Amino acid sequence: MNETILIVEDEDILREISKDYFQDAGYEVLEAKNGLDALDLFERLNIDLIILDIMMPGLDGWTVCKRIREKSVVPIIMLTARSDDEDTVLGFELGADDYVTKPYSPKILLARAKRLLQSKFSESLRDNEDKLISNNLEVDLRSHSVKIAGLVISLTHTEFEILAYLMKNKNIVVTREQMIVKIWGYEYDGDDRTINTHIRNLRNKLGKQANQIKTIVRAGYRFED
Repeated sequence: MNETILIVEDEDILREISKDYFQDAGYEVLEAKNGLDALDLFERLNIDLIILDIMMPGLDGWTVCKRIREKSVVPIIMLTARSDDEDTVLGFELGADDYVTKPYSPKILLARAKRLLQSKFSESLRDNEDKLISNNLEVDLRSHSVKIAGLVISLTHTEFEILAYLMKNKNIVVTREQMIVKIWGYEYDGDDRTINTHIRNLRNKLGKQANQIKTIVRAGYRFED
């Protein structure tokens, strides 16, 4: 069954162009012109990835993202007309997985969406490794779930991928550039400092286990048992 993409964009032309590209690539596409319609579709239907414009009438993209994150870890790509770092950081703090700045190439947007969807199928699974365990921390690669001392914690798609990647490379320094290529691909054109925001959010959710993710100055990060 083909994955379903929800495109939330109030500009008809941009929404239709993006829709055509995703349909040509074999995806099912749902459309919403505003935040309220987007939330209604999200509540009623099974959606695999959301492309979400920030500036919309009624509910803006930030509010929609926050409400979705209260219930789901579905991958979200934010669309912004501004290249303001504060906008980007806010989007990531609310749980967005990626962002694309307008004007953008539909081909790039499609590539970024494909990358997020494909990352659901971890390389570890091809190696018959379905769980990563360290102390009280357990990452299930098949169900995309994380437990600390048996209690489930909710991570966004990108936070999960970062944690799994660090754990797979435990005791090895992983650079920000390596994480970007692994999670978003070579076509990513954003600031590598956004990794810092994802790591900060991840640490906040890991509680006491957060001290297993070490910051290596001017190098990157290392996960330690």
